[in-house]
Amino acid sequence: MLKNAKNDYSGWLVVIGVVVLLLEILFFNSGLIFSLLFSGGLIYLSRRKSGKKSGKVFFLAGIIFLLISVFSMMTFKFLLLAILLHFIIQYSNSKKNPNKISLDIKESEQAGQEETLIKTKPLFENIFFGQQKTPSGVYEWNDINIQSGIGDTIIDLSYTVLPKGETIIFIRNIIGNIQIQVPYEIEVSVHHSCVIGSTTVLDNHQSQVFNQAFHLKTAGYDQAEQKVKIFTSLLVGNLEVSRI
Repeated sequence: MLKNAKNDYSGWLVVIGVVVLLLEILFFNSGLIFSLLFSGGLIYLSRRKSGKKSGKVFFLAGIIFLLISVFSMMTFKFLLLAILLHFIIQYSNSKKNPNKISLDIKESEQAGQEETLIKTKPLFENIFFGQQKTPSGVYEWNDINIQSGIGDTIIDLSYTVLPKGETIIFIRNIIGNIQIQVPYEIEVSVHHSCVIGSTTVLDNHQSQVFNQAFHLKTAGYDQAEQKVKIFTSLLVGNLEVSRI
């Protein structure tokens, strides 16, 4: 019962937050969308002019405008209040209904034996700003699951040996471009969502995508022994999946 109450409480917070945001945009702060888009545009221009003094100026101006817009939002203030109330309610419930943990100890033949874990170095790291790309020479493949802030991600699968089965590439990016090059003998499935940008998946090109999500895959994907499944998400930027 307590779990359902928490779920209802969280659900109502989300609903109220969305309502407050819509009211703010429609009646109290109609210029909010323009301010956010303007900030995003400045940050995007800074990436295009990276390495130059003007790029640093655009990036700093975009961050400042973005912070001013967010901190002045009624929705942001409501979110801070909701988080504070959430912690107060959780603390109050923990005092009234403390968690009781019961131990169920069973003898096992493998008791005392530690499970062996193998740690491998990922190809990419989570970064806030900058470009990442696969090595220009032969490298060992590991599935990719990253989140990036501002910058480009370039993946060339022609310099590695993909394992049999399904290879996973999962990339979430705020602003930037994603370029993935796949060998001709490998089947591909692409799940992509984007707010603003363009996409090119093999021979399929869509320019100026706005708030769209789609799924494309090659004809022989389901039956293939070697295949690549790509999940990408962009706020602003372009996706290109090509053959090499």
